Amino acid sequence: MQDEKELKGRSAVNTIEIKNLTFTYPGAKAPTLKQVDVSIEKGDFLAVIGNNGCGKSTLCRTLNGLIPHFITGDIEGDVFIDGKNTKEEEIGTLAKKVGYVYQDFENQIVCPTVLEDASYACLNYAMDNYIEKGKEALRVCGLGNKMNDYVWQLSGGQKHLLALAGTAALSPDILILDEPIAQLDPAHADGIYEVLKELNEKYQKTVIVIEHHTEYITRYCKHALLIKDGSVKWKLPAKEAMRRVKELQESNIFPPQVTIAAQRMEDAGLLPKGTMLPVNIEEGEKIFSPFLKNNRTEYGAKPVMKEHDKLVEFEKVTVKYRSVKGEPPKIFDDFSLDIGKGEKIALIGSNGAGKSTMLKLMMGLIHPESGRVSVKGKLTRDMSKEELGHTISMVYQNPEEMFIKDSIRKDIEYAMKVRKIENYEERTKELLEMFRLTDLADRDGRLLSGGQMRRASLAIGIALNPEMLLLDEPTANLDIATRREIMKTLQMLKGITDTVVIATHDMQLVCDWAERIIVLSSGYVIADGTKEEIFADMFVRGRVGIRPPQIYDMGRQMGIISPCFTIDEFIEHFRGEKYA
Repeated sequence: MQDEKELKGRSAVNTIEIKNLTFTYPGAKAPTLKQVDVSIEKGDFLAVIGNNGCGKSTLCRTLNGLIPHFITGDIEGDVFIDGKNTKEEEIGTLAKKVGYVYQDFENQIVCPTVLEDASYACLNYAMDNYIEKGKEALRVCGLGNKMNDYVWQLSGGQKHLLALAGTAALSPDILILDEPIAQLDPAHADGIYEVLKELNEKYQKTVIVIEHHTEYITRYCKHALLIKDGSVKWKLPAKEAMRRVKELQESNIFPPQVTIAAQRMEDAGLLPKGTMLPVNIEEGEKIFSPFLKNNRTEYGAKPVMKEHDKLVEFEKVTVKYRSVKGEPPKIFDDFSLDIGKGEKIALIGSNGAGKSTMLKLMMGLIHPESGRVSVKGKLTRDMSKEELGHTISMVYQNPEEMFIKDSIRKDIEYAMKVRKIENYEERTKELLEMFRLTDLADRDGRLLSGGQMRRASLAIGIALNPEMLLLDEPTANLDIATRREIMKTLQMLKGITDTVVIATHDMQLVCDWAERIIVLSSGYVIADGTKEEIFADMFVRGRVGIRPPQIYDMGRQMGIISPCFTIDEFIEHFRGEKYA
């Protein structure tokens, strides 16, 4: 990356012009992009929004030349970067103008140490000062103190910043990030967006993000571009875009909760017609406060967690990961916890808190250095993988990792077939019907949409009727419609697999589904209780960076005594009615 003065002083015009662009993937029945016409001005901070499968990633891949130079298909129309047609530019030349951080960003990290990786692209272009460029990029991205670390020592958020630094080191005028915060806790998500804000405002980079999190769009972006069915529906200033509640919801985008609440209240006559819809808590307080009727609630019985028979026990567990240099990082130290039969548990905490390690311990994928992990009273280290697999099943964060065959049908039946379970074909048919996969049975799971992949991975996960199901970030990268499908699927598990543990950053999922919330921080349980208890604990929220649903904080800001976990609960306080 160039020094600060040079970064500020670049005068190259980098307006993006897309003219009548249509693109069809090989073998597809219909084009993914249809006659797209749009321009993106220099220095914009643009959010590209739309439902899963609408063409967002495809559009962005035309900007750096991946389409059509690497990903082939039928293409019509033109894309101009800096006045030059991407069809006529080499992909290596475009990479220096348009940097891209992909959704699976870890695949972009190719070197063992942080500085080596940040400098690699510049070295690849034979730049004499590649080390200096890597150092400057790391400094800008907040990793200046990590230069000599190995990449596997970084947290998930830090790895994402490293992928950004490696891209930014080439000093591209345009930076594209596909779902930059999908798998990050709020603190790391804020860090990513603060870096992007600095790159946009201080270094005049044009920043484009593919994003589902509308609260971040409101806080950081200048414009939003809505794509629907492969076509551009509109491009608007970000706040104005977020106020188009009904249009966004028709495209399976979840606007800020305060905006939805205001729209519904206007429709119900609780706010005047023509009210300027709020897009954040500050605006919401000004608009809602004059109409608040009741800030109290007649409490019913305080939610209490039920007693359950023990299914999994952690007793004084210590876990260390191997280290090439220095002291091995200790994930758990004298960790103890019980999980009961029939519990619906949300496991939350910042990236690196130990959530995935805890799931792996239960699955027997790793064993503690000291202490005991037992399932149904038996130590996991004494159980075979097959024995554990009958009791516990895990659905991975990346659902494509669940697919090893060339069709969904074969993937679902695989574990049953290997274990010679009778009537496995009939069981496979039942699961295909249950998860609405019958029409997709002969499709390769890796080629399905995000929601279809999630449903298929859950079908694979419960094929053996496990007593317990572990889910790692089941709603990451999903639009609102697909999230609802996952919620329906979780409800369908009742009576099949009653004990479910979900590791997640999705606080709306936590509020809508979980009965018990376990909060991890640096390998310790710092809170364990109901959602009412966890979200009211400001110390825990501050330490872990928990961010409850926006409507919850809106209610607290207005002095509403009872916690509002849903928009419906919030609106009731404007009807002037008591409710229990």
